[in-house]
Amino acid sequence: MNNFFNFISRHRYDIFFGFILILLISFAVYIFPKDITKNIINTLENKTFDIRQNITAKDKSVSKDIIIITVDDPSYEYLIEKYGDWPIPRHVYGELVEYIQAQKPKFVAFDLIFVKSLNRIPGSDKKLVDTFKKYDNLYTGINFDDFDKEVRTPPILDSKLSSNVKINSNKVNILTFTNCRLIHPNIIDATDKIGHINSPKSDDGYIRTLPLIINYKKDENSPDEYYLYMTLKIAIDYINKYENENIKDIEIDKNNNLVIGKRKLPLTNQGEVILNWYGDTGLEDKTTFKYISFWEVLKSIEAKKQGKPEKIAKDLFKDKIVYIGTNVFSLSDIKTVPTSKYLPGVEIHATLLNNILDKNLIHKASLKYNILITVLLGLLGALTVYRIRSVFVSIAFYTLLNAAYLYFATFVMSKYHVWIWIIIPITVSMFIFICTFIIKYLIKSRDFEYTYKLATTDGLTELYNHRFFQEQIRLKIKEADKTKSNFSLIIIDIDFFKKFNDKYGHQAGDAVLKNVAKTLKSCVRSEDMVCRYGGEEMTIILSKTNKETAINIAQKICSTVAEKKYQLTPELEVNVTISLGVSSYPTNGKTPQTLIEYADKCLYQAKENGRNRVGFIEE
Repeated sequence: MNNFFNFISRHRYDIFFGFILILLISFAVYIFPKDITKNIINTLENKTFDIRQNITAKDKSVSKDIIIITVDDPSYEYLIEKYGDWPIPRHVYGELVEYIQAQKPKFVAFDLIFVKSLNRIPGSDKKLVDTFKKYDNLYTGINFDDFDKEVRTPPILDSKLSSNVKINSNKVNILTFTNCRLIHPNIIDATDKIGHINSPKSDDGYIRTLPLIINYKKDENSPDEYYLYMTLKIAIDYINKYENENIKDIEIDKNNNLVIGKRKLPLTNQGEVILNWYGDTGLEDKTTFKYISFWEVLKSIEAKKQGKPEKIAKDLFKDKIVYIGTNVFSLSDIKTVPTSKYLPGVEIHATLLNNILDKNLIHKASLKYNILITVLLGLLGALTVYRIRSVFVSIAFYTLLNAAYLYFATFVMSKYHVWIWIIIPITVSMFIFICTFIIKYLIKSRDFEYTYKLATTDGLTELYNHRFFQEQIRLKIKEADKTKSNFSLIIIDIDFFKKFNDKYGHQAGDAVLKNVAKTLKSCVRSEDMVCRYGGEEMTIILSKTNKETAINIAQKICSTVAEKKYQLTPELEVNVTISLGVSSYPTNGKTPQTLIEYADKCLYQAKENGRNRVGFIEE
């Protein structure tokens, strides 16, 4: 203790100025505007999410049961040529659905909003409405917004479109809108398979999350009305029909999970899910989901009417989930997502459905785990500085440490679908790393041997500590391999040690440890190492010693300890016995773990056979 205070006294000015510098840096960070800091961190963290998604996306597989019929550029040209303008007559969609339904798909969904009647071709709208009446596996979308009420009066929606949602979490704030773009009223009358298709963008224009539930409040006095995302409705119907569940009401539990049957969909505090994106997507040649051009299906419909060979397979849509949407810039349904700058909005629906059915939506790690990771990474950064003497090596190791953490964060997202922080842990770790460097090199130690002793010995017994033991046993293995020699390990446990603490108090227990440690050191050579392994366990590394010799030494140690009287207090003198286990390299193991395990098993045998002896394993 005196040495410690002497050290502090010698370096008090270095320590003082080091901590002052750290406080100044911390204060500068603290007074920096919080909103700016938060926005910068969120922006950077989102970018790390995008990078991780791009790295892992190509290794993910999509459901082969999802097909997308898209109005791509060739289809758009074909439709304009045939019908004159956009939007095309509604009966075309009706015929499309009839053609698909003839192949008995599981579900068909429009990523299109059929607003007011077009009235260009008599009966065209009715054809589409009749199709919605006819099929209960046909879905379409509705869009909510905050449009000016003086321009568009917020409509009253049929109650059949809303859902009962029980919210048990006080953290989730469901996204609320005050207006709605109403679709054709006859479609609303015809079906309840209508869900919202809102896909809000982040501040940087990317879509990473989707609100599965929206609250529609026309004004402050309106009751809460909850509307489900169209694809969520499809997922629920899929689970009910094909997984034999009976989901009716929706619940958000106290852990921010949207509970649908046996599935729990993790929500952000904004009530959104984080999508897990797939490989090369969008307008590029490589796609994830199977795409069919709209014009090809129309050509097949015409061919079928004329009794000619169809352009697409007759069972292409059988037992499939079919989405219908657009893939043309001019139709304004191209989105930017982590894996693609140009993604058709319809593929976002397919991605969400695939995520829900495969149970691989991304969920953010809780705050406490992120803080724990930040602290651990910071501590590792600090330990890197303190334990590695070379500046170059410590910087290199610290760089590798951060690279390993980046790999770990990517692996966790890929394997377990968990989003853990990157920016804050690495920033904090770097700050701690730099500050630790400052403190370390302000404090110039004048007593290296004393510092080394503190780092490698146990304070109570003055034996080498567990860390030193682990380092030395690894070095001994390398030395033995190089010189083609051997060495042995003895693990020692004080018999009935607990009784000394319970009967005489912990000070008596400490005295036993000190006295036994002193005896052990007196029984071995100078080149041998006696270490405190932990608790009442101690170890001895016997250099260049074979198994037979090591057993003889262990028996001698056992007898020596048993024969001695140990003075615990001026009034108390006791006998102490020990149990021992021996292993030898390379006979009983070729790694630190296997050597320790073998010696431990021998120690267990000694205890089982009455203690106060060296244990053996019959071979």
